[in-house]
Order: sequence, then structure tokens, then C-alpha cells
Amino acid sequence: MKDIVICTKNKGKIREFERLLKNYNVKFHSMSEMNIDDDVVEDGESFMENALIKAKTISKKYNVIALADDSGLCVDALNGAPGIYSARYAGDHDQLSNNELLLKNMEGVTDRGAHFTCALCLYYPNDEYLLFEKYSYGEIAYEKMGDNGFGYDSFFYVPELKKTYAMMTGKEKDLHSHRAKAIHRLSELVDEDFNIKRGDDNEHMD
Repeated sequence: MKDIVICTKNKGKIREFERLLKNYNVKFHSMSEMNIDDDVVEDGESFMENALIKAKTISKKYNVIALADDSGLCVDALNGAPGIYSARYAGDHDQLSNNELLLKNMEGVTDRGAHFTCALCLYYPNDEYLLFEKYSYGEIAYEKMGDNGFGYDSFFYVPELKKTYAMMTGKEKDLHSHRAKAIHRLSELVDEDFNIKRGDDNEHMD
């Protein structure tokens, strides 16, 4: 059975990955379970560059199969901000400060359109990898709505469901979120043992 390292220290992300990846014949591990404490410098200029940097760095250093995502909120009226800086929008990975700054920057703004991006990279020690992006669309709420989730979930409103991500159950979010869509795409590109399927539409490079 293969061991796969999920390259994040974010407990909310880990819970989502564990829910979405429960039906594979592999063993998923958090970085802490594998005694990996690296703070990978994500100095790419896009979500996909950062996902690749994280997955490749952990995979090559520890000789493991690594699964990494880079995700964030992109707000239309803010020219795509906070974007790749979502986790550190107001400074150093402080969710409350990030949300406060978002609301401040959206004061008086009527165009509330926004989307979440999730770039996902699965990297093997032999330098074979998959890399792609998926998106979920919604609006920025005017106030906090809901207490579930993490990050910007309390402010990302999905009109067709009349809920923010933070108002959804884990099952509901897993049907609609950017990360769920990325995991679904991954499921089309790997088999149950997490081997890359060979096909013309695979986003893999080696």
C-alpha cells in the first residue's frame, strides 16, 4: 500500500482531504505524522507554481509521493486579490485579520463576485506529476455567516444554495468546493492505487 503525504499543516485542509480521499487503496499521512516540519517557501507567481513547489520539495527531500494544493480567494472588485496571498493577506496567516481586511476593502463595493481557486499537484519521486486547477464561484457576503469551515468560508456566499461555505455541512461543501472539484479531477487521472492513468487528457508531465 502506497504512502501519500498531504503537504499542509492546515488542519481544516487535512480534514477535507481525508473526507474526499477515503476510498483509495493508499495510506494518507499529514506532514506531522511523517515528522516533516518543513516550511516550504512558496515563492511562485501563481497557485499552480506554488502547488508544484510544495509537492516537489517534499517529494524529493523525503522520497515520498506528495499531494499539495495551493488555494485562495480571488475577488473580482479587488483585481483578483487576495489571490495567492490569501493566507497572509493581512500579515502572518491570521484568519481573523484576513477576514477583517477583506471586509474593509469591500466597504461600499456592490460588485461582490468572487471565486476560490484550488491548484492541486501530485508529485512522485521519479519526477512524474499531475498539476491542474479547479474553481468554485460565489459572492462576498456583507457580514460573517456561519461558524463551520476555515479561512474565508464565513464570507464566501453561494447564491444558488443561499449559504456560505461556513453554513454548509462537510458533505454539502464537498459537493461544491474548489478543493472537491480538484479531487474529483484527480480521481479521473489516477487509479484506486494512485497510479497515474495513461491517456491523452492527463495533465501530467515527466
